[in-house]
Amino acid sequence: MSGPREDGPQGYRALVVTASNRAAAGVYEDRGGPLLRTGLEALGFAVDGPVVVPDGDPVEAALRDAAAAGYDVVLTTGGTGVSPTDRTPEATRRVVAYEVPGIPEAIRAQGRGKVPTAALSRGIAGVAGHTLIVNLPGSTGGVKDGLAVLGDLLTHAVDQLRGGDHPSSSAPSGGPSSGGAS
Repeated sequence: MSGPREDGPQGYRALVVTASNRAAAGVYEDRGGPLLRTGLEALGFAVDGPVVVPDGDPVEAALRDAAAAGYDVVLTTGGTGVSPTDRTPEATRRVVAYEVPGIPEAIRAQGRGKVPTAALSRGIAGVAGHTLIVNLPGSTGGVKDGLAVLGDLLTHAVDQLRGGDHPSSSAPSGGPSSGGAS
């Protein structure tokens, strides 16, 4: 895998990794990866991939390479279910230094309103170095739900990982704002 491209308008760089034994073997075409690529490009990211790999150790290797190459964001699709071959969350946990549980919780909640089985996704999100890694389901619906959630927070997360400050918000009383995590 070559290094990340630098041509995004904000300099945001992303990689898409598709974890699928069947797509990697050429049994069927990857559909989720191209959707992620399009969604990230719409958010202003320079995007590489999708890189299609079998689930398990190849996912871990792709994630380690991406973090070492300095990508801001890596989105994976596939390998998050309960099947014995679904190993993407385990591979991701071996790479990240810490998890960001609110992201996959929000993605599952987004999908759960449409498809009850969205609750079966075991995807995680976490940070490796300065790279945010987020696991999304392999279904196109799961990818769309993930993009709906991520569209509101990816650039802020990247800015934070780059050491940026929080945008100022005005509290009605003029005091510090209350609410969510930074």
